[in-house]
Amino acid sequence: MSSSSLDLSSLMSISLGTLTLGKIISAAVTLLICLVVTRVLMKLLGRLLGRSKLDARVQKYLAAGVRLILYVITALIVVDSLGIPITSLVALLSVGSLGITLAAEDILGNVAGGLVILSARPFALGDFLEVGGTTGTVEEISLNHTKLVTPDGLMVLLPNKELASSKMTNYTVNGQRRITWKVSASYDAPTETVKAACEQALSMTDRLLTDPAPSVRLTGYGDSAIEYAVYCWAAPADYWDAYFALGEHLRTAFADHGVEMTYNHLNVHILEKKNEPTQ
Repeated sequence: MSSSSLDLSSLMSISLGTLTLGKIISAAVTLLICLVVTRVLMKLLGRLLGRSKLDARVQKYLAAGVRLILYVITALIVVDSLGIPITSLVALLSVGSLGITLAAEDILGNVAGGLVILSARPFALGDFLEVGGTTGTVEEISLNHTKLVTPDGLMVLLPNKELASSKMTNYTVNGQRRITWKVSASYDAPTETVKAACEQALSMTDRLLTDPAPSVRLTGYGDSAIEYAVYCWAAPADYWDAYFALGEHLRTAFADHGVEMTYNHLNVHILEKKNEPTQ
């Protein structure tokens, strides 16, 4: 055997504790290969996500999650190539992951709900929602919560975990929102006159959509008044302006047509007792 072969063999057998130089070089080569493979896989994943219709933030979170998993796998492979048993390490990672999962159950639930919302897109920024009795405009969609601003200007933070599993009404998704005004009129007012007053109020109100067409319906008979409902539609951005304007115009139109807007009241009739004739 040549001296050069002996020198290389002895060099490779140099140890640092339980690690030999040969194992270290092998681990370095393994690490380099794993990093190259990870880079290639991430490029392929990026192309696949780019062709998908997923939200940009969902793509970012998925890519980060896959990258983290690949790095963990790379670390385990490199450790194994050094001759270090990975069974205990895997068990330790499993226990740690379980502990983190239990400790951050609500956070992880909100994150999962956020991913569902961002991928399914049941609503978008600027949409007007009703969720669990809370109504408001979507101001922000994050991975943990969704921010609504109510018509009163209050900010409400809804956890995505609850939002993803709750009944939700999106008034914006169809591009129109129905306005309903309920009014009442005296039994003495003819139905045609009341409807004419309501139609005048509708014609006085700007920002109403013509399709679907507005309508006026007699909806019920109360104790002291006949009940009517005025239906019309407006764009979501114009809803509140049109809603309040129509309410003001209804009062004006009723006055113009001489129709009394009734209210709950009680009529009391006092009967005077007649004096009986004396005997």
